[in-house]
This record gives sequence, C-alpha cells and structure tokens, in this order.
Amino acid sequence: MSIQPVQAFEPPYVMAVFSNVRTPDESGYPETNARMNEIVAANPGFLGYESARTPGGLGITVAYFRDHESLGVWREDMEHQAAMKQGRDHWYESYTLHVATVERSHGFARNG
Repeated sequence: MSIQPVQAFEPPYVMAVFSNVRTPDESGYPETNARMNEIVAANPGFLGYESARTPGGLGITVAYFRDHESLGVWREDMEHQAAMKQGRDHWYESYTLHVATVERSHGFARNG
C-alpha cells in the first residue's frame, strides 16, 4: 500500500486542524487513539484524515468532514469528550484547533 494524501472532495466541506506537542506520558494513548479512529470512522460525514509528527515533536492532524454537523457529532461524542479530557490532563503540553470550511479542493496523482 502506498502513502497517499486524502483525496480532494467536492467543496464545501469542513476541516479540523489539530496541532499539538505531546508530553512524555504514553500511558493509554495508543489504545485511546485507536478507539478514536474507530469512532470517527463510523461517522457518516467523516471523509478522512492525515497526520504527521516532526522530529522535534510537533504533531498535526487534519480531519475532513462533509459539514459542520458531522464535525459536531464527533466533537460531542462522549468517548471523544473523555479522551480530550485525558489529553489535557496527561498527553498534551499544548495544542491548537483550527476549524475551516474548504472552498476549493483539487488533487494530483502520478500514474505508474
């Protein structure tokens, strides 16, 4: 399987950009992260996500949703709420969340 960016979708749609710096505390993080991926993938308005971490420790995850209502369902999910609290209490030194409506989107993929 090759690495590919999330495909371009027909605008408008919504993106949530979560930038963070983590603490050294990994306790429970991998399991919670896997569970959050399961939950968000079950959201009918979820389009996909991309995530990367720099060698210096800055993490950026961009999640794409069909509309603000779909993002709201994700934001209000009770397990997600508990994970966000755990993140603030243990896993993140700092984070920023930006939410935007995508007005333009296109892509390119080399064939072969």
